[in-house]
Parts: sequence; structure tokens; C-alpha cells
Amino acid sequence: MSRKNAAEEHARMAAEVAAHDLAYHQNDTPKISDADYDALKRRLLELEHQYPTLAKGSPSQKVGAAASGKFAKVKHAVPMLSLDNAFSDEDVTSFISQMKNFLGLAGDVELPVTAEPKIDGLSMSLRYEKRKLVQAATRGDGEEGENVTANILTLKNLPHELPSSAPELIEVRGEVYMSNADFAALNEKLIAAGEKPLANPRNGAAGSLRQQDVSVTALRPLKFFAYAWGEAPILPADTQWGVVQAFKAWGLPVNPLMVLCRTGAELLEQYRKLETMRASLGYDIDGVVYKLNDLALQQRLGFRTRSPRWAIAHKFSAVQSITVLEAIDIQVGRTGALTPVARLKPVTVGGVVVSNATLHNEDEITRKDVRIGDTVIVQRAGDVIPQIVGVSKRGSNTVPYEFPKICPACGSHAEREDRGGGKADAVRRCTGGLICPAQRVERLKHFSSRNAFDIEGLGDKIVEEFYTDGLIAAPQDIFTLQQRDARASKKLAQREGWGESSVANLFAAIEARREIALDRFIFALGIRHIGETTARLLARHYGTAGHLCQQMQAAGASAENDARLELEAIDGVGGIVAEAIIEFFEEPHNLEIYNGLLNEITPKALAAVAKSSPVVGQTVVFTGALELMTREEAKAMAERLGAKVAGSVSKKTDLLVAGPGAGSKLKDAEKHDVKVIDEAGWFALVGRGT
Repeated sequence: MSRKNAAEEHARMAAEVAAHDLAYHQNDTPKISDADYDALKRRLLELEHQYPTLAKGSPSQKVGAAASGKFAKVKHAVPMLSLDNAFSDEDVTSFISQMKNFLGLAGDVELPVTAEPKIDGLSMSLRYEKRKLVQAATRGDGEEGENVTANILTLKNLPHELPSSAPELIEVRGEVYMSNADFAALNEKLIAAGEKPLANPRNGAAGSLRQQDVSVTALRPLKFFAYAWGEAPILPADTQWGVVQAFKAWGLPVNPLMVLCRTGAELLEQYRKLETMRASLGYDIDGVVYKLNDLALQQRLGFRTRSPRWAIAHKFSAVQSITVLEAIDIQVGRTGALTPVARLKPVTVGGVVVSNATLHNEDEITRKDVRIGDTVIVQRAGDVIPQIVGVSKRGSNTVPYEFPKICPACGSHAEREDRGGGKADAVRRCTGGLICPAQRVERLKHFSSRNAFDIEGLGDKIVEEFYTDGLIAAPQDIFTLQQRDARASKKLAQREGWGESSVANLFAAIEARREIALDRFIFALGIRHIGETTARLLARHYGTAGHLCQQMQAAGASAENDARLELEAIDGVGGIVAEAIIEFFEEPHNLEIYNGLLNEITPKALAAVAKSSPVVGQTVVFTGALELMTREEAKAMAERLGAKVAGSVSKKTDLLVAGPGAGSKLKDAEKHDVKVIDEAGWFALVGRGT
């Protein structure tokens, strides 16, 4: 595959991953199964492996979901990242090989790795100061979580104080979960009390911990496993295994099934052992987590955008059931994508009753020849809407499904864009744009969602209600709602389901978002292909909302100019994403929204990753044969220090670090009068010994 075709496919799939992330993490309405989501991410990784420059800025590289707003927010001293996934023996072998390559180690060097069950629960960080438990926080979006200290203190298997052998300060991280037996007993009590039963143990744990009435949490049978740490000035050991064993000695609950493996073969043996034991463990696991044992090597390997390089989750296979496909509905998203959703006769799949499933797109329906009335095979691998694997039995008098070519929301034509080479895009989109009410309302939902403006009280149903009643038609209308309500003859407080208190809370939540981080502002605009990671790249590169707009308009002035070249040169952007951004700013209606928002809110520049680094904000390029560190280590170090790492030299480049054999980039540096240093000079510059 050519780089151009790979970049096009990557952009399409990355946008799809970003959309599913929003559905799952922000709106709690996932559209596809874990297995399908994992397959999308696997394909992204394949493309990124073939063309590494596609990896940076990939929307698939995100963590969790923003804090809900029901609890006070906690800024994590050390980010809580998620793990990349492995799905095959080859992925595990590749994981070990990649670590060795990154570290510059020979293939026969032994790298001991721990293996432990991947608990299907809620990630938690426990902060002990002077050995006392003073704070508990959920993972949230990895940077900021929810303060659930009072709720965590009700857990019976968790020490509130550590022994004298523990350090004065440490953040212990792990998973809050509910056993299968406790979950079943809890549901029996809920049903007997006339309440709605919980969906599964994971939801039971998450919902129980997020109870605002602590007495409710205290009655829920929650447990905790410790397996990691955050801020920890002093660690009790220099290995993963050693630290976890220290946790155990301090009285923290750790999983007894964690083992230390010396080879990849031992890892796979443990994986198969746990897969066999899975049904009898008494609690849910969805895979096995592998972590490099040596902490010094973990430090060298560092992190990608959303995950450590030294750990990976080896996922288990999916669970299947059979049911009847009763209907196919078409949903229209904020970018106009027509998404088919299967309506199923309710069936239990892996312990969860499901009635909806993803059908992806019309090609998938045609390929599987799925028809209304068919008995179908349904698969799930996690707490998400499952997928239809195929047809088990053809229904009587069924006919092939004909995908609509007219938007069901506005009646505009729905077309599949030309991908080039005679290939059509897999997704059919409404051509109505912002005249389509579905797209407008979905954009408004996206704008106020958790990882965007996160406006408490302005959920999906309220957005739909306000849009239908003409209260908000565009994002800026949200910020003039209070003034308009003051002048209205019928006040919001007089609407059914509303009152003075709920209206005051909504207005307060809106006012609290008058200032917002620039990356969240960009993400909230709903530009096609722009996920959270790409929005952050743009925010760091352009600095202010005004400068971004000015440069995007300049980039659209001609097919090739300095502004366009600068945009495409941002590591992680590329041609297709750049075109989507430029097209957004070329549309007068979008500019009206953009400027209207800037009249109401103030986007704030992002803080530098490292405030005191001598290379903060500088654009750095590495070239030649680096001898003191691998190329990946060099890039990771520069990014930790707040620098922007580029793949090519231009007049915007501040520094070129050149090793032996530097070629064309060295010549480009001379051409643009870019400062050039060697590796030793780099270490001297950033204040680190060689």
C-alpha cells in the first residue's frame, strides 16, 4: 500500500475510532463491541507500523473519559494511562521485540516480564500521606479524575493506614471490582426492592463507587486489587514484582495469580492457564497484563501518548449467542455518517442482556447478507453493544436489506465519497451539512459532552429538547441562554421537569465554561478527523484560537503555501487531516460559529509539558545514527521536555540533533540557518549526563 492510500485509510479509521471513543467514554452509549473496536485499533497499528509518522496524533491514542462533574476533580500527579492491546501470540512476541529494539538490546537478551489477570473493574488511585489514606481518585481522562475518597473508605479489604515499613508518600493504583457472587446477590436485593438490576459486575462496581450517598456504597460488596503506583518519591524495590510484593507485605490486597515470566513462551503459557481458569475465578477478567519487570528499563522505555511502552494487555476472545434480527435503524452522526444499528430480540450474551448490535456500514450488511427476520450470531467482548458475526438461519420470506440513499433526518442525498482509484468510502454520508437537523443536534451534543466543554446538566436529552424548541441552534447560543431566558415570557424554570434550582445549576455550569483549554475548544468544534490528540497537537502548535484561525485561512488561500506546508508538517497531522481543518475554516457558517464562540468564551493556551526545560516550545529534529540513545528514546525525551518533534527540517525548526551519517536534513538545516548540535550537545543542553 502506498503512503498516500495508507494515510487516507488511517484518517478514516482514526475518525471512526474517535467517534466510538466518544460514544463509549462520554455518552455511555457504545456503538460497537470490544472485539470490533479492538479490530479497528489493530488495523490502525498495522498502518502506523508500516508508516510510523501516522502514529503520532492518532485519535485512537486516548485514555478513559473526563470526570463526570458529580464529584470534586483531582489532578493526577502522575497521569493514569491505559494499555495497548495484544490479540495473538505474534502480538506478544512483537511486544517483547519492540522493547528490545527500543532499548538497543540484542534479540537473545532475557527480559523478565510479570503476568497478572486483567481485572474488569474501575481503575483507582489511592494516595497515602504519612502512611494514611488521604485521597482516592478515579482515572477519569488520565490527567484528571473524580475524588471518591469517602466512598473508597467503605471498602472492607483496604487498609486505611500503611505500616511503618511503607514510605511516607505513595500513590497505590489498582482496580475496584465486584465478585460474581456478590453481584448476583446484590441484583436479587435490588429486584426484590422493585429497583432496576445492574447490567454486570463492572457496571455494578463503577455505579456503586460513584454513589453520592456514601451509605449506599458502604452496603455494596466492593473489593480492590493493587498492582501499580503513581507518585512515589521512594519505592520499596527496583522491580515490578518487588514493589507488588511490598504492597502485599503492607496489607494491600494483591492478586495471587500474578507470576514472573522469563520468556515469551512462559507468558503465553500463563495466558492460556488464566483463560482456562477464567470461568471459575469468581470475578471477571478480560485478559492478562504483561509488564516489564525492571523499573530502570521501564523508565527508559517511557510512554506513548496514551500508554506505556513497557506494558500490554493480552485480551481474551469474545462470547457469542444467537437471536433474531427484528429491525435495522439508521442513525445520523454529527459528520453526516449514516450508521446502521441492529434491533435484536433481547438475548443474554456473556451474562449481559442486549437488544442492539452494530452493523458498521452497508458493505458489512451486504458482505454478511444480514436480513430483517434472520436468526443471527451475536458476539460481545466487554460491556458494550455487541456485533453481528453472521447469519445462523435464514428467516422465511426475507429480502436483502437496501441501504437508504436518502438521509432519514433531512431528506438530502446520502453519498459515499470517492476515495480515489475507483474506490468508494465505506461510510455513506448525508450531504445536507448543517441544514440536516440530525447533524446539527449531534454537533451540539458533541460540543457539550464530557471531553469537550463538559457542561453539567446539558446532556443529550436536554440538548435535543432545547434544539427542538428553538432555544439553541448553534454552540454560541448556549452562552446567551441565560440572558435570553431573562427576557422570555415563559422562563426555563416553568418548563416541565425544571425548577429554579435546576435552572440556576445549569446557568452556573455554563458560566464555569467561559474559560476552557484551547485543545478542548478545538475538539468541541467537531471537525472531521480531529480527535482529542490531534486537537492537542494543534493547540500546542498554534498557541491561541486567533492564531489558529488566521493560519488555517492562510493555508486555504492556495494549494501550496507556507501556512499549509506548516500544518501538514506537524507530526501526526498529514494531508487528509489538514484538508479537513482547512475545509472547516473555509465554510462561512463555521467561521460564524467560531467567532461567535470567541465573543462568549476564552480558550486558554496549554501549559508546557516541562516548564523549566531549555527546549520548551522548540521544534526539534533528530537525524543520523544516534549512538547514546535510540531514535525512539530521543523523541520520547524531547517530548517529555516540552519540545515538538518534527520529521523534517524547515524554517520553523529550532534545533537539529545530528548523529554520524546525517544527510539531507543537515543540508536543509544549513539552508534554513537552523542550529545544529550532536548528541553530547543535546545532553549538555537539557542538563543530563551522557
